[in-house]
Amino acid sequence: MSDDNSEVRGGSDYYAEVISAMKESGGERIGFMSSFGWGDDPRRLVFTLSRYKFVAKMLEGLPEVLEVGCGDGFGTRVVAQAVGNVKAVDFDPDFIKSAKACASSKYKIEFDVHDMLSSPVAGQFSAAYCLDVLEHISPDVEKTFLKNILACLRDDGVLIVGMPSLESQEYASHFSKLGHVNCKTQPELRTVLGAYFANVFIFSMNDEVVHTGFGKMSHYNIALCCGPRRLS
Repeated sequence: MSDDNSEVRGGSDYYAEVISAMKESGGERIGFMSSFGWGDDPRRLVFTLSRYKFVAKMLEGLPEVLEVGCGDGFGTRVVAQAVGNVKAVDFDPDFIKSAKACASSKYKIEFDVHDMLSSPVAGQFSAAYCLDVLEHISPDVEKTFLKNILACLRDDGVLIVGMPSLESQEYASHFSKLGHVNCKTQPELRTVLGAYFANVFIFSMNDEVVHTGFGKMSHYNIALCCGPRRLS
């Protein structure tokens, strides 16, 4: 065995390089909501990132992708790694300010303030997604919300919608339930999205595991929607 402590420890040069890079960049920051989640319940960030990873795998290789309701942008990088460019919008200026403060030029993400209830986002996208958003949209305005997303998509575009199941709310924490005014069962979600897309494929999610098991036991529902219907 070598007497060289760097060899015994296995890769001290690597760690020195990491430390040097972090000193130069000042390290990475996360947004204020993600920071709150890390302090309040670290497992929540694991679940969030797992949902973004699912989106990244489904949309891999697509050139232009729209995220609706990006919050502080914590998970957006996961999708940005897999696609060409991401336009990430949120109606709350504080969220976008936080997202921009934590942004890195390494990831092709454009953050912008936009209320999807007011109008579509300018441009046409090959895909759009919204995670943990629809449950916060009042049922009386969800048609406007979905029509405006639909208007952002190309004719061959896809939409991914992720939201807590209605059945899960009995077990949700007080913080998780704040603002949840529109949770749905899987059949309800399929029916709503089926008015805007020819095909709606529903996945279940429990913690970080995506599956196709019994819908009523799903904690989180993910809908993959294809074939946009051009509504009058």
